[in-house]
Amino acid sequence: MSTIKVHAGDFLPKEGFLKGTFINLKTEDRSWVGENVQLADIETLELATEESVKKLGGTVGWGAVGGLLLGPVGLLAGLVAGGRKKEVTFIAKFKDGRKVLATTDNKTYTQMQAAVF
Repeated sequence: MSTIKVHAGDFLPKEGFLKGTFINLKTEDRSWVGENVQLADIETLELATEESVKKLGGTVGWGAVGGLLLGPVGLLAGLVAGGRKKEVTFIAKFKDGRKVLATTDNKTYTQMQAAVF
């Protein structure tokens, strides 16, 4: 089971996880146990860059969140050194229209990419 740290989007900013063919993310209705979202339900998956975060923020009207994220986005975007472990900050857009900005380890991101491919 791999950890996914949610920063913003249509899910609560809490830790989720990848297990098998689904991601478990916290929502308002399921704030404790989380909601299982199938990897097959990911429409697009991309590394977070300053440009993609601005674009995502504009499309969902996240004025406050966008302003908050643009400062540390240099730290969050792409690969972030974390000791010997590399982390990736990404944007996932789901087929149902929901979005998430999150960070996970490189191996988990690669598994997610393979499912979308």
